[in-house]
Amino acid sequence: MITMIKQYTLKIKGLKKLKENMNMRVPRKYVEMTEEEKIFAGHLFDAHTKELRDIKHKAHELCRKYNQIDEYDEGRSSIIKEFIGAIGKKFYFQGPIQFNYGTHTFIGENFFANFNLMVMDDGRIYIGDNVMFGPNVSLMATNHPLIAQERIAMKYPDKHVSVSEYADEIHIGNNVWIAANVVVLGGVHIGDNTVIGAGSVVTRDIPAGYVAFGAPCKAIRKITEKDSKKDLLYIITLKNNNETVAKKLTCI
Repeated sequence: MITMIKQYTLKIKGLKKLKENMNMRVPRKYVEMTEEEKIFAGHLFDAHTKELRDIKHKAHELCRKYNQIDEYDEGRSSIIKEFIGAIGKKFYFQGPIQFNYGTHTFIGENFFANFNLMVMDDGRIYIGDNVMFGPNVSLMATNHPLIAQERIAMKYPDKHVSVSEYADEIHIGNNVWIAANVVVLGGVHIGDNTVIGAGSVVTRDIPAGYVAFGAPCKAIRKITEKDSKKDLLYIITLKNNNETVAKKLTCI
């Protein structure tokens, strides 16, 4: 996951240079930004521009293609790599899936997503290694102003009027399990080894190693060895020299 992020930093050198220029007190009206750069810089952006619609259209069409292919088709997984920002070698999306941009999402090794994954990755989304999603998980790294006039008819500096959005990143650590029907909002960090309970709405950071659930989601308690389910392992009965020997399958 760290390697993928390092590789991606090469793609955003221009944005870093732009931020340096802005810190030099250059008047905003003289700083030219693409709509995608506005997203990453935390500004309001117009999702209806052709620039952004073209990026999204590619992801939408490839998601549609993925959803129509038989899950046993060996070529199915390669479609993900055509629109995703970065992903590890081992992954599985049950489908159907829907990414808004795709290129703004970065996923580590050994990822699994169950049915109906929704990823509104206007802001960047970072997902660690060994992460599991239950059915109907939604990652919502986008937002709208609360004031109606700003939301539906924002007047931009170039004088055009359109809808407005803003976005914030989502960070999900390693070894995280997000259960069914969970919504994760922009700006959230979920720590390593944490479990998010079914039906939760995650609006704030969740620390590492916790069971968390609720709407809004809250860290309830630490995960400990008492939570182990090794006692449920299937026992294999073997016969050795007419003696019965019981063996338990062990975790890797």
